[in-house]
Amino acid sequence: MKVLIDMNLSPEWVQEFKLHNIDAIHWSAIGKFDAPDETIIAWAIKNEHLVFTHDLDFGTALALTKADKPSVIQVRTQNVTIPYLTNILFPTLETYTDLLEKGALLVVDEDKKRIRILPL
Repeated sequence: MKVLIDMNLSPEWVQEFKLHNIDAIHWSAIGKFDAPDETIIAWAIKNEHLVFTHDLDFGTALALTKADKPSVIQVRTQNVTIPYLTNILFPTLETYTDLLEKGALLVVDEDKKRIRILPL
């Protein structure tokens, strides 16, 4: 699994993913800070990454385009800090790795995790 971290999340997530043996890169290392979602999605597809974001627009873009890639992990919490989300995110990723590799939208919040297979 390779993860592209969106601009709305800290670059410090790169190291946290690496601690969990997941390759990750932050968008700021490869693209413009104000790049449209379509550019980020295209890069993720081309480079076989899933997108980790706090932006609701990615789910909408997947639904509108009926895309089957990239997988998107959408965080729906107000607190997106590493100490807060680590114990929620990584067990969830472990549970849904197979589906994320095939193409899925994973929505994560404090109370529940929802996954939908792509295309939506």
